[in-house]
Amino acid sequence: MTNDLAPGDAEGDGVTTLRVGVLGCGNVGAALVDIVRTRADAVEQRTGIRLEIARVAVRNMSAPRDVEVGDDVLTHHALDVVTDPDIDLVVESIGGIEPARELILAALAHGKPVVTANKELLANVGAELYAAADAAGRDLLFEAAVAAGIPFVRVLRESLYGEPITRVLGIINGTTNYILTKMTDAVVAGGDADYGAALKDAQALGFAERDPTADVEGYDAGAKAAIIATVAFGKKVVAGDVYHQGISDVTASDLAIARRLGYVVKMLGIVERDPDSDEISVRVHPAMVPDQHPLATVRDSFNAVFVEGDYVDSALFYGRGAGGGPTASAVFGDLIDAAKNLRSGTHGSVGTLGKATIKPIDETSAEYLLGLDVADQPGVLHAVTGVFSKHGVSIRAAEQEGNGPDARLVFITHEAREKDVQATVRELNGLDVVYKVGGLIRVIGN
Repeated sequence: MTNDLAPGDAEGDGVTTLRVGVLGCGNVGAALVDIVRTRADAVEQRTGIRLEIARVAVRNMSAPRDVEVGDDVLTHHALDVVTDPDIDLVVESIGGIEPARELILAALAHGKPVVTANKELLANVGAELYAAADAAGRDLLFEAAVAAGIPFVRVLRESLYGEPITRVLGIINGTTNYILTKMTDAVVAGGDADYGAALKDAQALGFAERDPTADVEGYDAGAKAAIIATVAFGKKVVAGDVYHQGISDVTASDLAIARRLGYVVKMLGIVERDPDSDEISVRVHPAMVPDQHPLATVRDSFNAVFVEGDYVDSALFYGRGAGGGPTASAVFGDLIDAAKNLRSGTHGSVGTLGKATIKPIDETSAEYLLGLDVADQPGVLHAVTGVFSKHGVSIRAAEQEGNGPDARLVFITHEAREKDVQATVRELNGLDVVYKVGGLIRVIGN
């Protein structure tokens, strides 16, 4: 996303000054305040709009901050900011559902465009807020809510608005991508690909929170996937519609097998539309991606989103998916758009949202990697493959690792329904010759 706009956007020779109220001054809020101040002259020169930080609402006015904010700007009273007739635009960066929802609705009701990066809020009550924005004739912009600094939401809302999108899949959580990258590098180097050590490393670098559950179990990516599905397909999709599977059970053996077979394991958010039934599948889980696929080369905390459509074929968007700077950059770009639209009396819209029919995870299909720790004795392979056959799951490739008590069978299936594969796993767990059924990893992107 570029924060500069094309010359000639200014109307006449006058300058329009617009006053901005910011709710929250954490990493994103502080970075935004700094960007607005730093870039104010450039924005004015190119758009004829002067942005000023007028009020900043915080919980603790004496807390240390990464940007200097005067006492005359700081306030405890967020509601006063969004209802103040002297405030023209509002940026919400406090997070969570309440009071963010109440404050955004109040700002819109008072005629103020709103910019937010609040994925949790939009993934749960986004439809209500989009409708309120349309009723008020004001912008509700949220580029930073998905993949931070990558200009992706605007592409869905504008450039690909008429595109019959069939699938969006991507790496939309930097923490899990960093952990899987470090574990994969350890496997390649012949070392110990330990999940716990990689997580501690991510926490030490600030990529993971002290409680990493939302990231490693897929809830953060799930919120983003719900927003993507809503915008891409024009249907109301909420966080509760998303299937989640985290990365905590991914092992060094899984990564090594994937690498040997020409794949890389990535945590993916996937939204798909069935062209026949119009059902929408929304899920987040680890997946084996072919090592020639563009997503396979996305490393560390970077994000990337791959869009597939009837006419566009495919398009890839890549960049920093987290951090105060990239997120604030996306917020700032939205703020400029909202300012321009406010001056011209227009606003953007997600459009009218239809009711989504969500395809259950059991009805989705994929290829699968499945590893089994088994007894090394005659008849084991026959018993195991018989279970696959019973449930209609066809085996594409099979191999044995080790002998004796360390014997392991590894299978990759042809495309199969999730519920048939899960039934296979349940029955395999009941076989005396199977000691353990390893992680089930879907194969995506062929």
